[in-house]
Amino acid sequence: MRFLHTYICIVIKTALKILNIFGVVLLAFSMQCCSSFSQQTNEIKTSTMDSLKKSGAYSHTDTTQVNMSDDEWKKVLPKDIYNVARLKGTERPGSSEFEHSKEIGTYYCAVCGNALFRSDTKFESGCGWPSFYEPISKTSIIYEDDNSYGMKRTEVMCGRCKSHLGHVFKDGPPPTGLRYCINGVVLDFEKAKDAEKKYNDQKHS
Repeated sequence: MRFLHTYICIVIKTALKILNIFGVVLLAFSMQCCSSFSQQTNEIKTSTMDSLKKSGAYSHTDTTQVNMSDDEWKKVLPKDIYNVARLKGTERPGSSEFEHSKEIGTYYCAVCGNALFRSDTKFESGCGWPSFYEPISKTSIIYEDDNSYGMKRTEVMCGRCKSHLGHVFKDGPPPTGLRYCINGVVLDFEKAKDAEKKYNDQKHS
C-alpha cells in the first residue's frame, strides 16, 4: 500500500513538472507570436501610409477634404483598417496597442493622417478600446446618428476623410464628460519628441 502511495506521488510530481514546462513553452510561443503580429501590423501601417502619401491622401498638415470611393480605398488600405474605416466595423476589445498606452504625442487618422486627439486627453475607461474626452479641434471629428443594432448612439468619423472611428458617449470624465471610444486600428500615433525633431529638421533644411 505504501509503495502504491509513493508511486502515485512520483507520477503526480512528474506530471506537474511536464505541465509547468509545457506552460512556459506555450507562454514563450504566445509572446513571440504577439510580438511578431505587432511588428507585422506596424510594417503594414507604414507601407499603407507610404502608398497614401504618394496618392496625396495621407498628410499631417493638409486639411483639405479627401474624397475617394470605397473601391479606391479598398485598393490602398489593409483589410482590418478598411473593415473599420469604410465598412464601420469594430475591432476586438482589448486588441489595440493604444488602449493602455501612456506615451506623449498626437493620435492621427490612420487613413488620411488627420490630427484627431492629443495624448493628454486620453484616459483609462476600461471599455476595451482607446478612449479620449476631447478631440484636437472642432473640425477634426464629424458626428452622425447611429441607430444600428437597435441602439441609439452617436458615430464619430474623421473630419477629413469621413472614415468611421468609433462612437462618443456621455459617460466620460471632466471637463467634457464625454468618452470618445475609438478603434485603435484606425489610429496612428506620433511621439511628441519625434514630431519636434522632424519639425526642427525641416526648419533647418
